[in-house]
Amino acid sequence: MPAVENAKILIMATNGFEQSELMGPKQQLGDAGATVHVATPDGEAITGWDGGDWGDTIEADLKISDVTVDDYIALVLPGGQINPDILRTDDTAVQVVRDFVAGNKIVAAICHAPWLLIEAGVVEGREMTAYPSIRTDLRNAGANVVDKQVAISNGIITSRNPDDIDAFVAKILEEVKEGEHQRNVAAQ
Repeated sequence: MPAVENAKILIMATNGFEQSELMGPKQQLGDAGATVHVATPDGEAITGWDGGDWGDTIEADLKISDVTVDDYIALVLPGGQINPDILRTDDTAVQVVRDFVAGNKIVAAICHAPWLLIEAGVVEGREMTAYPSIRTDLRNAGANVVDKQVAISNGIITSRNPDDIDAFVAKILEEVKEGEHQRNVAAQ
């Protein structure tokens, strides 16, 4: 079982990320001892969305195109409407999601971020949850949609909204301690 203190976790986001859904997991995972990096499309700082207006800016550690999947045990995808909608049109970001799933890594998406999982083609046959407005999208892509704080399907974690952050992070930490998850890219 890997120790959290040895875990490297990647958060992938762009401008318009739901502030609490990036900052909360980053803080909690870091407090648990993990090394947490933030990847953005251009490797530059990004600004969150907080309560109906622009929020805080966070520095990036690297560009999404420079991500080496084998360097990380987990990928965290914060939501918000803007962030995942932009990233799902970015071929490099979508490929990173596919590569994490194919590499048996933990992938965690909250709120609207499962849009990236849909775009990557990795939801079919998996139990998932999300913000209510995208549950139909998940269902149409073949996911078994549930309404609960955290849904997990072989190391792929989804949650509904900022109220679920503590349970979301607790599940990420539990899965990190379990290690990599052997799976097919699409559930069978």
